[in-house]
Amino acid sequence: MRLCVIIAYLATFASFAQSDIEVVQYSAEFVKANEISLKSFRYDTKTLYMSKAQDQFKKLNIKYIPTVILFYNGEEVYRVESGISLKLPENSIELIGNEIEEIIESKF
Repeated sequence: MRLCVIIAYLATFASFAQSDIEVVQYSAEFVKANEISLKSFRYDTKTLYMSKAQDQFKKLNIKYIPTVILFYNGEEVYRVESGISLKLPENSIELIGNEIEEIIESKF
């Protein structure tokens, strides 16, 4: 019985930790082919385009598009930028996934 309670507690705790994680891709319509798919993440994800979210781009000092930023509790914790090539690194999803794992592990 105690094991069930512990598992339920951990599952609830993990779901709260996940809800504080957000992955946002900042891009522009003309580089859509160079974006990564955020579907592999089970967290809040979205793609914002420069033409529709200029304030966000300025506020976060987005220099390269696309750029993917991992937020935890509303704070930026990790950023993957494309550089002048306009292409994100091939291992971008893995890099972000590793950072998410570290966030979740730090909760336990």
